[in-house]
Amino acid sequence: MARYREAKCRLCRREGMKLFLKGDRCFKDTCAIEKRNWPPGQHGRDHRPKTVGYGVQLREKQKVKRIYRVLEGQFSNYFTKAEKKKGITGETLLLSLERRLDNVVWRLGFAAARDHARQLVTHGHVLVNGKKVDIASAQINMGDVITMQESARKNQQILDSVASIGGRGRIPAWLELNAEELKGTVVALPKREDVQMPIDEQLIVELYSK
Repeated sequence: MARYREAKCRLCRREGMKLFLKGDRCFKDTCAIEKRNWPPGQHGRDHRPKTVGYGVQLREKQKVKRIYRVLEGQFSNYFTKAEKKKGITGETLLLSLERRLDNVVWRLGFAAARDHARQLVTHGHVLVNGKKVDIASAQINMGDVITMQESARKNQQILDSVASIGGRGRIPAWLELNAEELKGTVVALPKREDVQMPIDEQLIVELYSK
């Protein structure tokens, strides 16, 4: 499975904001963007060119790709499917990404970062309605119940992550967590206001419309 393997903090610095790619470290003073909030590279500190037009649209697409940890081809497929559905294309795109199983596992606090959530899913540690699902991009539906395999319930990394979910921000209203049982329930489908990262999805629609 193809995935980004380089330094993650460079991605946050390139976008000029925290993308929360390294779990709890992103909430500490050791976060790289707290110390070096300029683009990576030899001249990043002294030269941040003004971005206009196509560049602004491209940066918005790159930002969303990196937040949800998907590659170019995957993202393009999400956009193509969003275009074919009824409703606002940009909003449909974001909500499809938000409904990915790995994102839901992260939102519930079972993992400190989306990459860790993806690993839990692909290694078969996650159950949806009592059945193992090892596809990170699987779309969850209202009423789905997400739990961990019995073998993973004593995993200290998972337990620590659930214990610290309060420090990483509240669980969104469309999800419900039973921390003692390591069980999450999808009580509703996500809405646009549930995606609280500063994203202008219309710029992405404009980019793909060229």
